[in-house]
Amino acid sequence: MKTEICERLGIEFPIFAFSHCRDVVAAVSRAGGLGVLGAVAYSPEQLELELKWIDEHVDGKPYGVDTVIPAKYIGKDQGDITKEQLEQMITPAHRKWINDLLDRHGVPPLPDDVEQIEGLLGWSASGGRAHFEVAMNHPIALIANALGPPPDDIISQAHDKGVMVAALCGTVKQAIKQKEAGVDIVIASGYEAGGHTGEIGSIVLVPQVVDAVAPTPVLAAGGIGSGRQMAAAMAMGAAGVWTGSIWLTTEESDSIPSLVDKLLVADSTETVRSRCISGKPARQLKTAYTRAWDEDPECPGYLPMPLQFMATSEATQRITRFAQSGVEGSEALLGTPVGQVVGQMNTRKPARQVVEEMVSEYIDAVERVSNLLADSE
Repeated sequence: MKTEICERLGIEFPIFAFSHCRDVVAAVSRAGGLGVLGAVAYSPEQLELELKWIDEHVDGKPYGVDTVIPAKYIGKDQGDITKEQLEQMITPAHRKWINDLLDRHGVPPLPDDVEQIEGLLGWSASGGRAHFEVAMNHPIALIANALGPPPDDIISQAHDKGVMVAALCGTVKQAIKQKEAGVDIVIASGYEAGGHTGEIGSIVLVPQVVDAVAPTPVLAAGGIGSGRQMAAAMAMGAAGVWTGSIWLTTEESDSIPSLVDKLLVADSTETVRSRCISGKPARQLKTAYTRAWDEDPECPGYLPMPLQFMATSEATQRITRFAQSGVEGSEALLGTPVGQVVGQMNTRKPARQVVEEMVSEYIDAVERVSNLLADSE
């Protein structure tokens, strides 16, 4: 596809694949799209290992990294207070309720010899900057930021190294802020999207953002998992598509089997926007865990970012670990960020096949519309 964004990034198709799994990232880039590794779940040391692996397995194809440098969170005004200070802000009531929830579902504690996942990770400016510094030491083509415009110095450093900068938005107002900050690509993420997302549907949001930030290219995100949906996005003026959920059930995905099984049978009604992951609204699979946070009258309520993730990180680790071992209660609580497109994620496929089918269906959709115009002449 001869689009400006493809030529600038050196890719065949304007299909951007966000994933926390390095195998997916490399596979999509090798297939002609642009794999983008989500860094928030990694320590800087782990991220270095992941990116080194991608460098060695991407066959010289371009790829990107997605960081989180949130615009608003507890502690930012104080210049990032310490992890210990943040830990003290998590109330005993929250800790007890979370532990009681797992106990009610029979989820065992972590064995003593298992290291707990770091609860803060990238959910702060300092964490996001650490990820950025690691990424800049690798031959990435794109750096993306979620939850606010990237800081000026981040954009400048990326541009100095020839790296394009992208940022996500959920409203026209946010998109304009991203453009004013100097980003190269605006990602308009609609209500249907998995993870952090706003309240405006993609079919409304995308053309509004396209008009508001022109000539800055816009990627459409949210509800996109097929060539027909890609064609619709391009028809609305998008320069490409930003996809995430559809890679969770690919053969390369590192999602545990019980989670993949849940995703394969879920329909599009089985997601919910909840603050239970990070403290900000994020669309995810409906589970006993989300229902407890959203419906239990005894729940002490959500904590602001980054406290919510810190408070729940051990619980998430326990749920995942024991769901993988077949503990029934853990499986009931097991979930993941995923968009409404989950309703069409019904079969496991290689990532390359997903890319190829999207391109083929896109061509068919464009030809079908073109034929409608030809028939009317």
